[in-house]
Amino acid sequence: MSAANTEVLYGLYDDEEILLEAVKKAKEDHLEIMDVFTPFPVHGLDPILGLEESRLHIAGFIYGAIGTLTAFLFMTWVFTRDWPIIFGGKPYFSAPAFIPITFEVTVLMASVGMVVTFYTICGMAPGVTNATLDDRITDDKFCIAFNTNGASSDVLDKLKGFFSSTGASEVNSKTI
Repeated sequence: MSAANTEVLYGLYDDEEILLEAVKKAKEDHLEIMDVFTPFPVHGLDPILGLEESRLHIAGFIYGAIGTLTAFLFMTWVFTRDWPIIFGGKPYFSAPAFIPITFEVTVLMASVGMVVTFYTICGMAPGVTNATLDDRITDDKFCIAFNTNGASSDVLDKLKGFFSSTGASEVNSKTI
């Protein structure tokens, strides 16, 4: 949906089960779905659409590893080189004492890194405005959208027939 002036024909559905059946029928009819919008995650929709598993967990692991190394190496440097003080009989390098802070920095770096990565990938950075098809999609409606740039009237009629046969409560078109 990043292309400017894209003509979209979309149908709104009232229930996620009806949406799932409509997506299955669209796949059976070899219709090219531009996107599906839902107000909450719908179980089973990703495999039907053929979407791959997210790789965000790999980024989370990398950010966590960076946090672990940063915390452990920083505390090692502080307590052995920068400020070597023996207190409570603990040696300069005491790895067990580093574990709680290392864990906390690992979690902090992983969570912040994953949020920034997710927002960047999804185009939700500050100041970015994304076009929406219908405000009700974020509230209580489910939507299947088809790109209709340069589509003939026969194709439009076929898509409208698809929506009426699959139980869409409303069919609209919009240029985004």
